[in-house]
Amino acid sequence: MYTTKKPYIIGIGGGSASGKSTVAKAIINKIGLNNIAYICHDSYYRDISEFDDNAIINYDHPNSLDTKLMVSDLIKLINGNVIHIPEYDYITHRRLSQTTEINLRPIILIEGILIYNDINIRKLCNMKIYVDTEADERLIRRINRDMTTRKRTIEDIIYQYTSFVKPMHNQFVEPTKNYADIIIPSGYNEASISMVVSSLEHLINH
Repeated sequence: MYTTKKPYIIGIGGGSASGKSTVAKAIINKIGLNNIAYICHDSYYRDISEFDDNAIINYDHPNSLDTKLMVSDLIKLINGNVIHIPEYDYITHRRLSQTTEINLRPIILIEGILIYNDINIRKLCNMKIYVDTEADERLIRRINRDMTTRKRTIEDIIYQYTSFVKPMHNQFVEPTKNYADIIIPSGYNEASISMVVSSLEHLINH
């Protein structure tokens, strides 16, 4: 277990389908999983059973996520404890019985559209990255992703986007760009990734 010094915490925020996961994977591939503990905010979606039976659930609102649990897990991990983060099924909107074990590493990388909406997460982050991608591009990516991996119809995707994703992005996500230390344009930028990786390599080697 990594216990020699306090871990360096990186946040990756940005809109839905902006390219956050692509940026995270690029960093992980260059730095190595043995150096990074990766935690996605999406893992902390609340189980559908926590909502009223007749409620229209807004999955793009901060209340749809158990951010308090995520912060608690982060603090435990920072203090050297093994944590077990939830696994979430996007098709049934339920948490699975199994969890994912995460051990402390020199770097903790957290990702999610709403991570910077929470002041506690912002305070924990040593580096805050925001992936800034135009709305049209994000919608196209979301359609491709949700039809392919989440088995949703184009009608459902468009309804969810116009009713929830877009207004919640404007209200809760876009404003958090002001908290970012680094803004990566167009979903991926090699120069920005190289700069981040260089900084992290320096931290690991010193």
